[in-house]
Amino acid sequence: MPKDADQAFYDRADAHIHLSNEQMKEAIPGEVSASMLFSSARFNTWLTAAGVESGAELAAKRDENVAYSVEQYRLALLENMDNYIEYFNQYMQKKTHND
Repeated sequence: MPKDADQAFYDRADAHIHLSNEQMKEAIPGEVSASMLFSSARFNTWLTAAGVESGAELAAKRDENVAYSVEQYRLALLENMDNYIEYFNQYMQKKTHND
């Protein structure tokens, strides 16, 4: 999560999650996930391209931007996995023998 995340950050993320949940009414979760990942990659590529003047400049920034995006995804995934590990029963509404 960005250090300066505010409520608007979470509202935007929740809007994407809500859209994915709606799409799962007509598609399997893996397909929805693949579409979400693809759209994120497409948007981030556009964002990088919007900040340069040429395809050559975009090519020069390619590896740096891929590394940055992959690292940000890795950090977000780890944060969310750790959160789900900690609150698994609550989030997944499962009971254990200790509950």
